[in-house]
This record gives sequence, C-alpha cells and structure tokens, in this order.
Amino acid sequence: MVEKKKTTKPPAAKKPASSRAAAPRKAAAAPEKKAAAPAPKAARPQKPKKAAVARPADTRPAATGVHDLAPAVGATHYRKRVGRGPGSGHGKTAGRGNKGQKSRSGYRHQRGFEGGQMPLHRRLPKRGFTNIFRVEYEIVNLADLDRFEAGAAVNPETLVASRLARKNRPVKILGDGKIQKALTVSAHKFSASAKAGIEAAGGRCEVLSR
Repeated sequence: MVEKKKTTKPPAAKKPASSRAAAPRKAAAAPEKKAAAPAPKAARPQKPKKAAVARPADTRPAATGVHDLAPAVGATHYRKRVGRGPGSGHGKTAGRGNKGQKSRSGYRHQRGFEGGQMPLHRRLPKRGFTNIFRVEYEIVNLADLDRFEAGAAVNPETLVASRLARKNRPVKILGDGKIQKALTVSAHKFSASAKAGIEAAGGRCEVLSR
C-alpha cells in the first residue's frame, strides 16, 4: 500500500478590517435620492386628413362621329359579382339577406300571407254585411235652399253650381231648417218633412228619375 502524503492548505489571507468598516459608513453617508417625477405622456400625433379624391380629367379628344361616342369618365362601373366567397364582400347570401325561399329568384307571396300561420283577415270574425245595391244621395236641407231667390227653379244643376251637391250623383232634400220662399225644387228624393216645408212656403216638389 502506498501511503498518501498529507498536504496542508495555507491559511487564507484576512481582509483588512478598515475596508469592512468603511462600507457601512459610506452607505449611511449617501443621501437618499428622491423619486423622479414621471415624464408627461406625449400627445398622440394626429393623422393627416385624407385629401378629396379628384376624378380623372377627361382627356379624350372631341367626338367626330358616332363611333367616338362613349360614356363620361366615371359614369360606368363594373358589374357587381356576388357569391364569390367571403373575401369579395358579397359572399354567402350574396346581398339578399336571407337563405331559403326568399333568396331564390322569382319569390312571391300572396297578399296577407304570414308565413303559413292563420292570417289576420281570417283570424278576425265577420260582422254585418255590405248592401251592394245601396244608393248614396247628395243631402241638401231646407236651410240651404233659402239662399235662392223667390220663384227660382232649383234642380241638381243649380245645386252643383252653388256647391251644395256633387256632379253626377242623385240629390235628396231633407227637412232640416226652414224655408220662407216659394221655390220649384226638382230632386230625386224628398223626405216627408221637406216636402211639407216646401209646399207650406208656396213652392212645389218635382221628383226626378235616377
């Protein structure tokens, strides 16, 4: 067996005591630095406004014949191409806004159609009826006839001229008011009180046929 030689490490050199004591003194002597104020934020630079795009000037020579005629510059546009994918801006529903029946060409529905549910005009009940043979008369009262002069002949034409009735419509005389003059009144219909009032004033009633 080979005997190992014992080696001894030299003692480490000690640092001078003066350097150790000087470090904390320097730290204590250093003045405290105040926190610096935050720098103000720089204002955002404003984007320059876009200048108005001017249309290109028409530099074509003056037309000398029919073969030189053409639309003005900027008056024509390319046809809108729809349904060419999402990148075109007109893809998917191709500007129609719906899918299904409403997106097809030739879509049309009947008036009152509500998607298959019972429409309003069938949900509401019926009341009464309309008489298709009803005759609408122009109504003139005795108080309106008092504006005519005594002894005048009053008929639908004179009533239309006085704006008491409308043209081409039958006239009916009613007994509202009083008449103090004797008139010859021609109309399509008279009420009993109107006839009595005209005859009491000395006038006469003539019934016209429609």
